[in-house]
Amino acid sequence: MAGREAVKRAVQQVRPILSVDREEARKRALNLYKAWYRQIPYIVMDYDIPMTVEQCRDKLREEFVRNRSVTDIRVIDMLVIKGQMELKESVEIWKQKGHIMRYWKESQDPKPTDFLSKFIQGVN
Repeated sequence: MAGREAVKRAVQQVRPILSVDREEARKRALNLYKAWYRQIPYIVMDYDIPMTVEQCRDKLREEFVRNRSVTDIRVIDMLVIKGQMELKESVEIWKQKGHIMRYWKESQDPKPTDFLSKFIQGVN
């Protein structure tokens, strides 16, 4: 009984990081998406990556859709903060071309599923 009360008090005492409610967190995420969308042509040009602007925008959408199911406001705020940091690093050219190209690595190289493919690639 005392454990439940402690959990209830801990849940009530959690303070928001940036957003107070879900709507504010949604607006922050949408603003981050728009900022990335506007900067993609410059990032493609500055880093000289072998992708078109449309391919990069598709990847941006894929990354945001991947996190669509997140409902905790604090987690959304942390993802937005990390996204802003990534955007700042990309715009200020603090990254290298390989860091930008890493976003496409997972979708191009699917992990092996059968035993023989895992054995050949040396994956457990």
